[in-house]
Amino acid sequence: MFLRVAMAVQTLALLVQAVTAGMLLSSPGGRGLHAATAIAVMVAVLAHLVAAIVTRRRAAILPAVAMLVMTLAQVALGVAHVKVLHVPVGVLMFGVSLQRLGQVWPARRVQTAAA
Repeated sequence: MFLRVAMAVQTLALLVQAVTAGMLLSSPGGRGLHAATAIAVMVAVLAHLVAAIVTRRRAAILPAVAMLVMTLAQVALGVAHVKVLHVPVGVLMFGVSLQRLGQVWPARRVQTAAA
């Protein structure tokens, strides 16, 4: 359960980060908001890693470590103002997080009565 919540928070934080990236390009105050949401993404990714470690499943830990590595690379690219890589890595992170969320969050199954 904690892994599902952590993945949902991570995906939401990455979505908000994308929104603030657009604000960064369109408004003068966007830089501070984008930096603040970067901290939120880092906290969410670390929570995801902790949740994966608690589950003790390698299938959950390896993607969480990969997300942490991508987040650290993303921070370094952002600080260095390498937008040509910063933007695609951000899109990749959101896509991967959304895909992983779909894997850990089971679809609701409709129970039918046996006739």
